[in-house]
Amino acid sequence: MTISKERKAELIREYGANEHDSGNSKVQVAILTDRVRELTEHMKSHQKDFHTRRGLLMLVGRRRRLLSYIKRHDVLEYRELIAKLGIRDNIS
Repeated sequence: MTISKERKAELIREYGANEHDSGNSKVQVAILTDRVRELTEHMKSHQKDFHTRRGLLMLVGRRRRLLSYIKRHDVLEYRELIAKLGIRDNIS
């Protein structure tokens, strides 16, 4: 249920300034989005897994806070990021 090292490195290269830029908020949102998609697929076949559900909700909350931070600082960067990741815009 965790993201592989190779996939994480690929996301860091794609969204970060360099291959060591894992602290960038765009990179963090991309990694969280990947994990959210993986857990969502798990929850489709395991509806009663409440521990995973709680973890999923916590990840979604963390991603939402990071996205609101990005939106406050650079709206154009925010719009590009959600379009690239395929996330709906529901953050006010």
